[in-house]
Amino acid sequence: MDITGGNEDAPARPEDEPLMSQRRSLANLAYRLLGSLTEAEDAVQEAYARWFAQPVERRAAVANPGAWLTTVVSRICMDQLRSARMRRERYVGEWIPEPLPARAEWSALSHGSTTRDPADHITLDESVEMAFLVVLDSMTPAERVAFMLHDVFRVPFKEVAEIVGRTPGACRELASSGRRRVAAARAHGAQARRRSAIVGEFRQAWQAKDVDALVRLLDPSVVAIADGGGRAMASPVPVQGHLRVAEFLVHLATLAGRLDLLERTVNGQPGLVAVNGSQVLTVYAFDTDESHIRRIWAIRNPDKLRSWGS
Repeated sequence: MDITGGNEDAPARPEDEPLMSQRRSLANLAYRLLGSLTEAEDAVQEAYARWFAQPVERRAAVANPGAWLTTVVSRICMDQLRSARMRRERYVGEWIPEPLPARAEWSALSHGSTTRDPADHITLDESVEMAFLVVLDSMTPAERVAFMLHDVFRVPFKEVAEIVGRTPGACRELASSGRRRVAAARAHGAQARRRSAIVGEFRQAWQAKDVDALVRLLDPSVVAIADGGGRAMASPVPVQGHLRVAEFLVHLATLAGRLDLLERTVNGQPGLVAVNGSQVLTVYAFDTDESHIRRIWAIRNPDKLRSWGS
């Protein structure tokens, strides 16, 4: 795509080149707001198109082009979030944010490729953990944008207010509300080493089709959610309870015959990837405490697995 927006009267200038270094930061913001790499990339592209569509004189008059782009991307994302409810009503089954790979673990996927995957722009830190993104998805658009801009990207409330269309005080309250939601979700999270151990034990128990071992690893109130998007087979409703989830997983393993599960980083945390040869079928993300798995997210929609080489 031509990020200049095709405006021949306002071509990109050499002095605009430093502005392109903002792309990674903008992509990180957009993904965290939207939970979709494709939509995040589109939002960033649209922001750059709007920038280069302006006359040269108008661009030159902008004191802080990076802040201008951040404002535009945020507003585009807010519009997307406001329309998301209607789109989700048409979505088949449960919707889960698009999972991110750790590129170093999948170097073979990009072998011979000259294109840069949008996932390469995203920094894998605690603000892209699947549990974090799911909490973000429960917020109102204004709450999500205010919290993300201020608490994660350190944008002052005065600037957040101009983006969100609220007063600085109102944005402060929105961010505070979002902060409480996130804190509650993280209250009993496990340390990274323990998470990895639990996921490894879960993988072994699942491959062994050991219901009892799975039950011991699952929280009694565990919830398993699958996202097929109408493109892949998936349970249309969440499966709840450690025995039901364990039996459901063993049933899936029995249907699959050989179950090839790879331990991989998913959104910066230990996860699993189900493969059939070189084809990625499902990406699994987990929320754990120090002893048990509390949430399982299974992403099967192939549109959300493009960065995994499926």
